[in-house]
Amino acid sequence: MVSHEQIDKTLTILKKEQKITTMLHRLGEKYGPYQVLISTILSARAKDETTEIIANELFKKYPNAKSLANAKQQDVIKIIRKIGFYNAKSKNIIGTAQKLLDEFNGKVPDELDKLITFPGVGRKVANCVLVYSFKKNAIPVDIHVHRISNRLGWVKTKTPEETEKKLEKLVPTKHWQTLNDTFVSHGKTICTPIGPKCSQCPIYKYCKRAGVIKHR
Repeated sequence: MVSHEQIDKTLTILKKEQKITTMLHRLGEKYGPYQVLISTILSARAKDETTEIIANELFKKYPNAKSLANAKQQDVIKIIRKIGFYNAKSKNIIGTAQKLLDEFNGKVPDELDKLITFPGVGRKVANCVLVYSFKKNAIPVDIHVHRISNRLGWVKTKTPEETEKKLEKLVPTKHWQTLNDTFVSHGKTICTPIGPKCSQCPIYKYCKRAGVIKHR
């Protein structure tokens, strides 16, 4: 079983070698919790580059929960159409804005059990809001975090939810807020889904390369 010390060393190396900042990191610095929540709902099964452009356009017209709650779905779809799954996502973000007004006085809650009651919000979205808006200790598990954690041999899981539970027990708390950013950067530049660049990997000697058949 991997030790806390090895995980600490691995993440420390990756942070130093981090190539990019993530969309949510940038949005968290630019916007408040409302925008981060809506952006993260939009980001599901979409490219970050596309999501960021569309989210910025959306907030020009709907800068707060009240304006989005009163929006017509077709008007929202016109803005987010290129993002994919726009019917469900437009319904979810309008519903989320309405719920914010009706139940939370327009303010995004900073508790996971409340966040996951919003339409389109699962644990990953909720944890992203906790980390990027409220600087709370949480581990958002997206496809990169799930894939890399399994490749490293830290976990052997089939779902992001399982990965999250395992990582909470394994990863030192000081890394929780940065783990998603670190793994997303590593997953986009080195530890790609197909043909990872293992020869360029700064943590090669700490990786079990579980499930990796062909690499560069």
